[in-house]
Amino acid sequence: MKVLKLILASFEVLYIFPILFFSFLSRFSYRRFDIGLGPIPMINNVYHKRALEGFGYKVETFVSKLFFITDEFDKKFVYENNILHSLLIRVLHIDYLYSIFSYRCLYLYFNGGCLQSSVILWKIEPYLLGIAGIKTVVMPYGGDISKMDRTPNLLYKHTLAKDYPEYKFRNNRIESQIDLWSKNANHVIGGCDWVDYMHHWDTLMIAHFSIDLEQKEKAVFKYPKNGKTFRVLHAPNHRNIKGSGFIIEAIEKLQKEGENIELKLLEKVSNDEVLQEIEKADLVIDQLVIGWYAMFTLEALSLGTPVVCYLRNDLLELYKNSNLLNENDPPIHSSQPRGILRDLRILIHDPKRLEELSSRGPKYVKKHHSIEYVGSVFHKINSCIGLKPSVRKT
Repeated sequence: MKVLKLILASFEVLYIFPILFFSFLSRFSYRRFDIGLGPIPMINNVYHKRALEGFGYKVETFVSKLFFITDEFDKKFVYENNILHSLLIRVLHIDYLYSIFSYRCLYLYFNGGCLQSSVILWKIEPYLLGIAGIKTVVMPYGGDISKMDRTPNLLYKHTLAKDYPEYKFRNNRIESQIDLWSKNANHVIGGCDWVDYMHHWDTLMIAHFSIDLEQKEKAVFKYPKNGKTFRVLHAPNHRNIKGSGFIIEAIEKLQKEGENIELKLLEKVSNDEVLQEIEKADLVIDQLVIGWYAMFTLEALSLGTPVVCYLRNDLLELYKNSNLLNENDPPIHSSQPRGILRDLRILIHDPKRLEELSSRGPKYVKKHHSIEYVGSVFHKINSCIGLKPSVRKT
């Protein structure tokens, strides 16, 4: 591996001048799209595209790899079992060349754009994009910014080490990414628990997650949905970080106590299957360790399914004092690992509380995470950096 990196680094040194030339040349080219979203294959990019299109921007999503959640992206520069294809992507960075000739602005995450897999070139990517005259808006998603010596959440640090023992080797790279893009992006978005790791943001959001609410606000809570059995849904992509062990243990204890309750675990399934299971569930339990919510919670709230998720008090205070949250929001029952058994004992016999959370969920998502709302925030950001939509709204 070290020999391969050395060979690639040597080639990249030679490639710096051609890539500088193409970056400068692209400055004078006609670009078909206002905004490119990528290259990390986050499902959120699909929603962000719709959010931006609603304000008249021409947008394309592009990815350099695929996850199991979805493949609904416009342009896919995906590694294949083909030596020539891999060479073009990994060495010549044709995805980078495509992006600089196609987009006026890039919405990226902190691990950067199409040069993030390079050995050397990723360190100068924001400068190359500046030479190309491309605006950059950077936001975090989690693993791109989680520098664990900065977090006050020691349990999160512990569980991350258990789920991803190799993560320790990324510490220096993550620190460099945060510093590089915080200083050189045209605009930086902060939010969630990501604020722990960031030393700067231009716009603070509760979270930049957006979701399509079409046909979802008519959800009506029914207790329980599955006859006499109370169904709990949990969908971990990393069990320790999500606190899955505590949830499984709590459900097993309740079953031994005679409660008619079952746990549905979903792992590595498509987003469509997740949504179908949310509609069948009486309660969704998201994550008990990190201290804030993510897309799984929003999908449940939008469908009117009550949610349990740990919400850190300091983060609640931040977003309330920043006038981003109302006093009683978000409509989520906060619980920690040591309290999940106690809370479940109460919740499964408190239909009024579940109904109240269910009714408030879609309204909360519409206010803070709808495509229209997130699009309005992005539109303000684009205006600040001098990017205008190219499509006239009728």
